Formats: sequence, structure tokens, C-alpha cells
Amino acid sequence: MASLQAFLVAVEMAERQRDAARQALQDLQRARSASEAQLQQLQNYAQETEGRWGMRADATVKPEVMYHHYQFMDRLGHAVGLQSHVIGEQEGRVRAAGQALLQAELRVAALRKVVERRRHDLAQAEARRDQKQTDERAALRFGKAPVTGQGPDGPEEPSP
Repeated sequence: MASLQAFLVAVEMAERQRDAARQALQDLQRARSASEAQLQQLQNYAQETEGRWGMRADATVKPEVMYHHYQFMDRLGHAVGLQSHVIGEQEGRVRAAGQALLQAELRVAALRKVVERRRHDLAQAEARRDQKQTDERAALRFGKAPVTGQGPDGPEEPSP
């Protein structure tokens, strides 16, 4: 019974670790989603800025203004690249956290199987004990001693 209790404690600890792994995965997924939303905002802003600049393309624009516009668009493109890199790193963390969660779930399942097997073994042992006690009581009730050796024709007779 003590070993069963130890396995129950192990299952409980494994479940806590699994729950922590699930929470970590969800946190990383939310962070990745926020980063993807930020990337989308940067890309939309870049398109919007290009679109506004395109409306003024036939207008007379000073070279300094064009220089600043291109410089700004380069910086915006660089920010988009950095954000894409951040998302790539976060995707790797999400995959690793997913693997950790899978391993934790497998551990919980394995420990639960062991606990069920132990319970089954304990129940079988208890059933055998009960059957033995019932057989002994029945033998005593009908005035027979438990038979230790028995041949095919019944109890063996002691040799003279």
C-alpha cells in the first residue's frame, strides 16, 4: 500500500508539472500572437505610408524630403525584419514548450497506468486472501482439516 501511495504522490507531482508546462505553452503562444500582431501593424503602416507617398508622386518634392522618406522606409523595413526574427525565435520556443507538454502528458499517463496496475494487483491479492480465508472457514465448519496433499483420487492416505 505504501508503494501505491508513493505512486499517487508521483502522479500528483507529474500533473502539476504538466499543468505548469501547459501554462508556459499558453503564455508563449500569447506572446507569439502579440508579436505577430505587432508585425502586422508594422507592415500595414509601411503599406499605408507608401500609399500616401504614392499619391504625392507627381507633386514636386524636394530631394531632402525624398531622402528622409526613403531613410524612414528603410528603418521601417529593418523593424519589420527584426520583428520577423523575434517571431521566428518565439516559434522555436513554442515548439519546445509543446514538446515539453507532450512529454509531461506522457509521464502522467504512464504513472497513471502504473497506479492502475498496482491497484489491480492489490485487488487480486486481497481476493486471493479472502478466498483462502473462506476456504479455511468452510473446512473448519465441516470438520475437515485443510488438505495439504491430494492425489487424483482424493486425499492421500498416510503410509503405514
